[in-house]
Amino acid sequence: MGGKDEKTRIEAFGTPRSRKMPLSTNRRRKNRGMPPPATFDIDTLPGSSNLTALEAAAVIRRTPGALEQWRRDPNHPLKWRYVDGRPLYRVDAVRDYLARCDKTTTPTQPHNARGDGRAARP
Repeated sequence: MGGKDEKTRIEAFGTPRSRKMPLSTNRRRKNRGMPPPATFDIDTLPGSSNLTALEAAAVIRRTPGALEQWRRDPNHPLKWRYVDGRPLYRVDAVRDYLARCDKTTTPTQPHNARGDGRAARP
């Protein structure tokens, strides 16, 4: 039992480092996080220029997944178009969307306020 051809248990099964998966089987996953703030000023760009989905997400501070979800709704206020199979957003459309969002936001009420105007009971 103690011959030269016998391998120790670790050698027979390999070390944990040798069990790495080949690179071809690893899936590339989408980055679903919030992109960093835009490095450009949207007000200085010409209105006819196009933004990619990632750039538009950075400007309006949403995730690219949110924009992807919005594209499924044809009546969504943020308009886009497809060029070579990729969604592009015109700078004018992004500006209009941001302006519309600023108008529709309401001032926040304190947590004890009621919708009917009466004060909450203590």
